[in-house]
Amino acid sequence: MKEQSAAGILETTIEKVKNLVSVSTIIGDPMQVEENVTIIPVSKVTYGFASGGSDFPSKSNQQIFGGGGGAGVTITPVAFLVISDGEVTIKHITAFDNAAERVVNLVPEMFDKVTSVVNKAKKDKEKKEAQAKDDAVVAETMEELLK
Repeated sequence: MKEQSAAGILETTIEKVKNLVSVSTIIGDPMQVEENVTIIPVSKVTYGFASGGSDFPSKSNQQIFGGGGGAGVTITPVAFLVISDGEVTIKHITAFDNAAERVVNLVPEMFDKVTSVVNKAKKDKEKKEAQAKDDAVVAETMEELLK
């Protein structure tokens, strides 16, 4: 059995860490906030592992082995990629005591960004409506002139 050696314990520990940490842990899944705004979380992943073991002498021909291993993983959010109307910006999370504080301190900035996108969309809609009204007036005037 592969777990019955120091190399086997190390290999098993590394396999378990690989299962925990993937690229999607570092670059998170995109979140659609508005029609034109997507946010992608970026995290720092730190991991470490250790293992060890020893063969013990035995009076019988049977080999006796003792060992153990362990691993630790820390995931820390560090930034958000904000994609808005084809423009990509990065919003760094400043160093605070914990991740919850980081996210709370990022909320006002994200709120301002979302508000500006919504306001821009409203202005664009109002412009289109005004242009449509102007086009209708021009069309009616042209009709009257052609009669």
